[in-house]
Amino acid sequence: MIQDPWAPHEDMVKVGGWSLPKSRRNEPPYFSKTQLVDVLEQVAVLLELSGANGFRVRAYQNASRALSSLEEDLFSTISEGRLLQVKGIGKGIGGLITESVMQGTWGDMQSLYDKVPPGLIEIVGIPGLGPKKVKALYDSLGIDSIGLLKTACELDHISSLPGFGKKSQKKIFDGIDLLRRYQGRTRMDIGLLYGRSLEEKISLIQGVEKAQLAGSARRRRETIGDLDIVVSSLIENHQKVIQKILGLPGIAEIKGYGDSKISLILEQEMLSNSIGSGALDERLAEALIERNSDATIDAQVRIVTPETFPFTLAYFTGSKEHNIRMRQEAINRGLRLNEFGLFSESLAGSSIGMEAAKHTLLCSDESEIYKNLDMHWVPPEMREDMGEIEAATLSKSSLPELIIPEDIKGAFHNHTVYSDGSNTLEEMALAAQSLGWQYLGIADHSQALNIGGRSIGIPSDVVPKQHDEIIKLNQKWSDEGVDFRLFHGSECDILADGKLDYSENVRNIFSHVVGSIHALGSWRNRDEIENTEMLIRAIEDPTFTILGHPTGRILQVREGIPIDMYAIIRRMGELNIEGNFKAIEINASPYRLDLDWRLCKFAKEQKVPICINPDAHDINGLNDVWYGVQIARKGWLERSDILNTKSGTEIESLFDV
Repeated sequence: MIQDPWAPHEDMVKVGGWSLPKSRRNEPPYFSKTQLVDVLEQVAVLLELSGANGFRVRAYQNASRALSSLEEDLFSTISEGRLLQVKGIGKGIGGLITESVMQGTWGDMQSLYDKVPPGLIEIVGIPGLGPKKVKALYDSLGIDSIGLLKTACELDHISSLPGFGKKSQKKIFDGIDLLRRYQGRTRMDIGLLYGRSLEEKISLIQGVEKAQLAGSARRRRETIGDLDIVVSSLIENHQKVIQKILGLPGIAEIKGYGDSKISLILEQEMLSNSIGSGALDERLAEALIERNSDATIDAQVRIVTPETFPFTLAYFTGSKEHNIRMRQEAINRGLRLNEFGLFSESLAGSSIGMEAAKHTLLCSDESEIYKNLDMHWVPPEMREDMGEIEAATLSKSSLPELIIPEDIKGAFHNHTVYSDGSNTLEEMALAAQSLGWQYLGIADHSQALNIGGRSIGIPSDVVPKQHDEIIKLNQKWSDEGVDFRLFHGSECDILADGKLDYSENVRNIFSHVVGSIHALGSWRNRDEIENTEMLIRAIEDPTFTILGHPTGRILQVREGIPIDMYAIIRRMGELNIEGNFKAIEINASPYRLDLDWRLCKFAKEQKVPICINPDAHDINGLNDVWYGVQIARKGWLERSDILNTKSGTEIESLFDV
């Protein structure tokens, strides 16, 4: 007897589910804010997969978002009875939060976690498949794993379901492959490399007036989804342009195309012969090809008329949340905004799409769209619905003047052959001078750092030797009239007990100390509260200057350690007010981009200077500062917020050297 392949059966393997966290503490607070945010977000998804009321789902979504942006200490907020004053947290969810933090229990939430098949959680991770559609697939076909979902697509069992169709089935099938290859995201540096190359190649096609990268790449997210390119071309040239794009080298697969849209998979040949790429991009492309010969990325190209281009560019730049707010601003003014235009609701009537867009206001660029909505143009990096709509209002504009790469005058976290770097002090200095910098901070690893059983840091008795070499080099440049200097610092390990590596006498030799956590094991095995206390202890040391790669995360490889960054930044602000200088790093390595951009505004409010450091281990690594600047821009930071926009003379005074 042939068994129905879609019927659930008892021996099916269940993997990939979520579980409620268990506290390692024996007194309140039993759980941290970060843990609560994750649980509330998970509960919203689980409720939707269970078919719960939409209002209940949104309540948990709103509570998770409200809690994630709460700048105050959660335990204090609960203890003082102020939790329900937090906008977005109601009585029921507030009770759950209070119970978990004060008692260490989760009410009846375990039954919800037990109810949802774990495989559904994995399916939700497929790009384009939300909880509602996943539930529909489960209810109709019993699909509770990615393997069953793939088989269903191959057997054409999905296209006939209500709300799906052939296109949806194909998109799901492609999404499974995309999840396998990249988990749906690509690091910023690699995504931009592909995106710029495609943008450049399309812009050179005859009949193309303009080609511009949009989407999460244009918004400079730390990881990038599908690439979006918007192309401006006269209508009579569209077909010719489309055929030229389809013939470009570096296309692994054409997934589909029509009169205005092309869906592609790009392969590494796309990175070859890019005319506009700088030396950094060329080196990255070479390294990428060498390491990942089968790496690909999905791309969507949209071809529109010059009149439509600004609207399409704005729409596909996003984010979704920003676009929703923009559409509401249009509605408030009796207008309708979409990817085709900005037009009067009364003139458009019941018409939609391009038909309605015949009535559009003419906008030569994005700034005129914002102007018609009584707003200043919002830089793409800031379009995340995190206050930019309010800040852009003409009547009370408070948009920041964002930092640019040319504002950077040096950096403080860089390595040499004294520890695990590839270049000498002088080689690193000359590379910094070629960038037009006034200084370079050396911060080789301290002696405690051990990798693979081998110590790679500088022994304490070698520190004076490096110090003397730096003094001699600085004297040489001074005698030659060269406005450049090296600052002798250390990337000093923060030990598990919150103490800093080296003795205080050795640390006092340095102009600056970049305190960083490297031995993550012991930190991962503790709760957020204890980790936060230990890190604050380190920061309070008088020799401590800059907090390096604050959470220790590696994008798409590992999460950061459990830590309350709001508490850390708040304490650093207090120390600065007391006259003890403390700064926090945006580690500009595209593998890290840590401090997270979402915390930059809070650091700015707390008067904690940000330092954009490349964490360079060779001369090429200095260029990574560019990625850090993108994150700083995304975090609303201006020139005055960044430590390394100061001149060399100003830094000498600040570091008292």
